[in-house]
Amino acid sequence: MEELFEHTSIRRAYFTLALPVVLNMVVSLIYNMVDTFFVAQTQNPDLIAGVSLGAPLFTLMIALGDMLGLGGSSLISRLFGEHRYAEAKNASGFCFYGSFLLGIGVMLILMLGQTPFLKLLGATDATWEYARQYYLVIAAGAPFIIFFYSPVNILRTEGLAVQSMKASVVGTVINIILNPILIFPCGLGAAGSALATVIGNVLADILMVYYLRSASKRLTTSIHHTKLAGPLQREILMIGIPASVTNLMSTFAMAMTNRYLIHYGATSVAAMGIALKISMITTMIFVGFAFGAQPLIGYTYGAKDTQRFNATIRLDLSVVCGFSLIMTCLMWFLAPTMIKWFMKDPAVIAHGTMMIRWLISSATLAGLILVFTTMFQAMGKAFPAFMLSFFRQGVIFYLVLTLFAHLFGYQGIIASQAGADLVTAIIAVILFNFYRPKTR
Repeated sequence: MEELFEHTSIRRAYFTLALPVVLNMVVSLIYNMVDTFFVAQTQNPDLIAGVSLGAPLFTLMIALGDMLGLGGSSLISRLFGEHRYAEAKNASGFCFYGSFLLGIGVMLILMLGQTPFLKLLGATDATWEYARQYYLVIAAGAPFIIFFYSPVNILRTEGLAVQSMKASVVGTVINIILNPILIFPCGLGAAGSALATVIGNVLADILMVYYLRSASKRLTTSIHHTKLAGPLQREILMIGIPASVTNLMSTFAMAMTNRYLIHYGATSVAAMGIALKISMITTMIFVGFAFGAQPLIGYTYGAKDTQRFNATIRLDLSVVCGFSLIMTCLMWFLAPTMIKWFMKDPAVIAHGTMMIRWLISSATLAGLILVFTTMFQAMGKAFPAFMLSFFRQGVIFYLVLTLFAHLFGYQGIIASQAGADLVTAIIAVILFNFYRPKTR
């Protein structure tokens, strides 16, 4: 690992770490598109809306998994940079077992609070049963879904990005294969889509454990290496909580948007569900580059190598923002065609096209925000990481959504994310200039 981080060019180290993560994101993207495609083939707007209403639940689990996965990987990367290997091993064990226990707790809470949570997600009489079917299966799989995000992030700290990718790809491919089988021949509908997701995560978890045990030299699955000093536990949570807030706020943003759109009918919610998945073509790929670079950023920061740190940030910004700008132009023109892949309903096509164009209009700003957010996470700077995570799809999004909905109605609802991205990007640049390491 030191050879990769210290004795190769920044460009080579960056792409060595980032490309497997990007490929992993591409495979996950294919799953998300295929999953949405098969659900859409029911041509039942209420079923599609029910699954869309349940989607924030899955995003919530990603957020909770990231709390230990990203928080732990940030700490471990910095400990490796400081050559504190014994503490790094204990940190990996702490996150490994802690994430599964967290998943069990979440499963129990979701099962006990089924009705109020479904109401909070915006389920109506027409969508209730479909949303409930999806909800129950995803809730039951919470321990396996939340656990996944611990090893998938921690493996990359030791340069094992390819192994992390392989396990994730296998789980995703199984998910893709099972999705149409469980939805149609087995007749499980919304529950079938959720069950395919859970089974895919279980198989990916098994492979992650295998790679931790067989390929890693400095990480562990041993319960004997879980004792971690209080200050280091706090460091994991100080970075992990802001990191999880990114996805937690995404859950909040989706739920709030759906609650506003449901007043315009299930067709609008179904169209937004499809539009969000299509906009993820851009989002998931630049997420792959940003998170792939995080171990390198953390290592150079821990080693106090300011020159290589700054070079990594410049490269990360140019790749992520450049890619986002190109995809924005491309998807603006392809939006109507892409919606037609999923549903032929003219109303869904019209609504979805407009939604895609608004969602991708601020993709470059979202990429910039993500680069700075992951940089702060890698540096262990909890406050600015939390601010950007909480603002973009949290407080700023809520304020913009409320204001735009009041002033512009339906158009304002679907334009609210772009407005929130503009405000948050300005804040991100200000925080970057304040917190970045200064050259001595």
